[in-house]
Amino acid sequence: MRFCLIDTGPIVALFDKSDQYHEKAIKFISSYKGSLITSLATITETLYLLDFDQNAQIAFLKWVESGAIQIEPINQEDFDSLISNFEKYADRPIDFADGCLIIIAERLGIRDIATIDSDFEIYRLSKNRTFRIHVKS
Repeated sequence: MRFCLIDTGPIVALFDKSDQYHEKAIKFISSYKGSLITSLATITETLYLLDFDQNAQIAFLKWVESGAIQIEPINQEDFDSLISNFEKYADRPIDFADGCLIIIAERLGIRDIATIDSDFEIYRLSKNRTFRIHVKS
């Protein structure tokens, strides 16, 4: 089974037809053959960014409920790694959702990520491994 993390940007683009990445998000999500994984932080951030349209929020929640993406938990024990990443990238402020995705990537050994966020070109996993980015142009 293939696994890919999914960041906020492509999810928002999927549910916002006016988003410049809308078509790319549709293409990626409809063609990806594997499981998409994210965090509750990404879910929260997505709902916040879709707050301009309650119907888009509801459609997104139904999509999550349908099992389109898996939600991987972040536990209190993960905060040590989260703090380390915040310190490591202090010159390029990391947000909580990105930090959670890095932790999940390390825990599950996933390097693939669907994102439009250029910060994932900078973030490094253990052994200086890079993310393999999907969606971003």
